[in-house]
Amino acid sequence: MPLPTRYLRSPMAWAATAMLASLVVLALAGPLLWGAAADLPDPSAVLQGPSTAHPFGTDNLGRDLLARVLTATRPSLLLALAATAIGASTGILLGASTAVVGPRARRLLAAVINLLLAFPALLVALFLAVVFGAGAAGAMLALAVAGVPGFARLAQTLAAAVAGTDHLASARVLGLRRHRLLWRHVLPNIAEPLLLSATTAAGTSLVALSGLSFLGLGVQPPGYDWGQLLNQGLDRIYAQPLPALAPGLAILYAAVTFQLLGEVLAGGAARRSPAGRTDRTPQPTIAPNGPAEDGLVLQVEDLSVELPTPDGVIRPVRGVSLSLRPGEIVGLVGESGSGKSLTALAIADLLPERARVSHRTLRLLGADLDAMTPKQRDQHLATGLAMVFQNPATALNPSLRIATQLTEAPRTHLGASRTQALRDAEDALRRVALPPALLRSRPHQLSGGQRQRVMIAAGLMMRPGLIIADEPTTALDTTVQRQITDLLSDLRRDTSAAVLFISHDIALVSGFCERVLVMYAGSVVEALPADRLATAARHPYTRALVASVPDLTADRDRPLPTVAGAPPDPIAPTPGCPFEPRCPYRLDRCTREAPRLDHVDALQQVACWNPPPVEEETVQATEHQVEADPS
Repeated sequence: MPLPTRYLRSPMAWAATAMLASLVVLALAGPLLWGAAADLPDPSAVLQGPSTAHPFGTDNLGRDLLARVLTATRPSLLLALAATAIGASTGILLGASTAVVGPRARRLLAAVINLLLAFPALLVALFLAVVFGAGAAGAMLALAVAGVPGFARLAQTLAAAVAGTDHLASARVLGLRRHRLLWRHVLPNIAEPLLLSATTAAGTSLVALSGLSFLGLGVQPPGYDWGQLLNQGLDRIYAQPLPALAPGLAILYAAVTFQLLGEVLAGGAARRSPAGRTDRTPQPTIAPNGPAEDGLVLQVEDLSVELPTPDGVIRPVRGVSLSLRPGEIVGLVGESGSGKSLTALAIADLLPERARVSHRTLRLLGADLDAMTPKQRDQHLATGLAMVFQNPATALNPSLRIATQLTEAPRTHLGASRTQALRDAEDALRRVALPPALLRSRPHQLSGGQRQRVMIAAGLMMRPGLIIADEPTTALDTTVQRQITDLLSDLRRDTSAAVLFISHDIALVSGFCERVLVMYAGSVVEALPADRLATAARHPYTRALVASVPDLTADRDRPLPTVAGAPPDPIAPTPGCPFEPRCPYRLDRCTREAPRLDHVDALQQVACWNPPPVEEETVQATEHQVEADPS
């Protein structure tokens, strides 16, 4: 059901709309219609009770209280809305910034927010109202400052959820500056709950501001708001209660209006769905990124990653070395937890701040990333490398149109005009077999295969020399998987970009890639051509992975084979070969010394002290190390 129709059928929505409209009309028309009567003294009608001429009675100067209550709508609402706007905007920026700043600044901001929250907001408002001086401006600023910590904590909590999303990681890969990350990728995704909170906070600010005026710290004579009118009528509450209660009823009416409005917006948000020029030949904005002089697009030597945990430091990646040449597709396979994705994230500089990365060499397109400043490194990674994440639904920003997400990188790094960037985006969509009309869509309007194609198109916008595809087909069906791999193959052929393809699917990798790197417990245990994977693998772990892949000739009456045992505990690594407890070919040496990755021949490397010979049948070589799943 469309959202407007749902609102039309909601009595609460109708009530909130009518009450809000009445407040807006009174704020606009009140001073014009009743302003003169509200300020006109009548010595003959001083302190009168309710009558036909004066329904709410008169004050000590004979002025009509109904006119004054109606006229006070404007200053009461304006001051409350101004205090809410200033407090909300300041607090939201303070809290949301924790998602894009560095670790030290994040800790500092978190400490400031925690310190501010230690003081009750009402006491802060009273204290600051005295410090700023009695008056409308001082009371408004005091309430604004008192509201900052609450909005900051809410924004900090919401931004923490966005900080770990793939679409923010994609934006970091593009090298976007922090203010663009904040305005384009963080705030739009947390705006809805913040708007709801600000709506209800406006009612709270109105009550608090009226309270300050009641105490004499807010609006000062000859000005007046509902709080001051309530104070003036307090002395008569027992003899003539209506002159005192009328401003209080106005405060209650406005506060309830904002609360109802917040409830209506919250209810609608909870039910909300998650929700060109085709004959033009675009010209590329820049030439494709080229390889280094030695012909390597990527060169990594001895890459290691350390992560601190409550139980100690673990090393999920240990001494990984790999290289890719232009137009080459290299597969990276292994069990879950073997370090494949962490290796890719370390190359792309996307690991969390607490992670420690070390390496002997890390070169992309001939440039040493260690020799660059952080700004230069971000620029080089943004233009030379593209990441395709496993789940395109989270990798794409749900609040932005496809056109914005595709054109952001060239406009940021290349200074391309909006028109030129849109032309390049149309061309990129055509190259991934999508119509340019999808530029006007949002991610939730696309299928899973279309979103993954959009991710690839986004990577093509900068003509990268390297595409890292981190399990891009895992969430897709078999037909769409084939389409995505065919697309990557075509792009590799047309652009000469190298592809690092990470996957669990041994069969897919063997048919799609040219070389395969097998990872186990954070290390590369075998590197071999893809056509040797099924018949000439030398490492027992590689053979066990191959044997665990079912085929049409498998006996359906027998359980599928699995790799015996479990991966090693990363908290307590053993000194020898990590695969030794699961290996049928283990030697005494395997328990004491970890093997290095050595050449078997010019095309194949293996890290094993006792690799089984190639002459053995693959099934025979693996039947000792695989066992039926007892379940």
